[in-house]
Amino acid sequence: MGKILAIIKKELLVYFKSPIAYIVLIITISVFNTFFFTIIDQNKESTLRDIFLVMEFLFMFIIPLLTMKVFSEEKFSGTIEFLMTTPTSNTQIVLGKYIGSVLFFTAIIIFTFVYYLIIEIFGAPDRLEVFTGYLGIWLEGAFFIAVGVLTSSWTRNQIVSAITSYVILFLLYFSMIYVKYLGGISYDIVHYLNTSAHLKNFAQGSVSVSDIVYYLSGILLCLLLTRVSIENRI
Repeated sequence: MGKILAIIKKELLVYFKSPIAYIVLIITISVFNTFFFTIIDQNKESTLRDIFLVMEFLFMFIIPLLTMKVFSEEKFSGTIEFLMTTPTSNTQIVLGKYIGSVLFFTAIIIFTFVYYLIIEIFGAPDRLEVFTGYLGIWLEGAFFIAVGVLTSSWTRNQIVSAITSYVILFLLYFSMIYVKYLGGISYDIVHYLNTSAHLKNFAQGSVSVSDIVYYLSGILLCLLLTRVSIENRI
């Protein structure tokens, strides 16, 4: 556990020492603030339901930028070889880097809690809906990060890592476009893989075991593939 914590600390230091991370953080919160006040003004409702859907869309663009260097930079600089010769297992390396990224993402989410405070003061929000919405956006962000960590383990080039993440996330997000051409079990599979469908359930306060399993299994699969990827590094 101590080795994982050491890697987590290292990853967080990398994030908080990077000007890009601060730029992304400031831009993200600024954009969220703009959409929050615009949506509240238009809908005249004390709900964050639409805000969560906006967060989902924007995180598709933001998270690949935050994860593109997780393994790619280590591979490019050659430090991955040193890291893997230390008495630290590949599983610990993957978990440490992943959890570090998730904690930085969680910090972004925490900054948005002020939205709940605002609608709580000036309205009467459905607290269960707010809670499940935050749970859903956090799980989805954790899944997106797992995808980003995986693609970062495939290449030495950070740009290639980010672009690959975009391709995967866009396919998952926009998969419903193709369901009209499908039927039967293929329709069910594509519909289940669609990220937006699951988040909408969370945002509406309607959560099923299937939705939770979707995110957790996606995270686990990506982390397992990441471990295989770094074990078979070239």
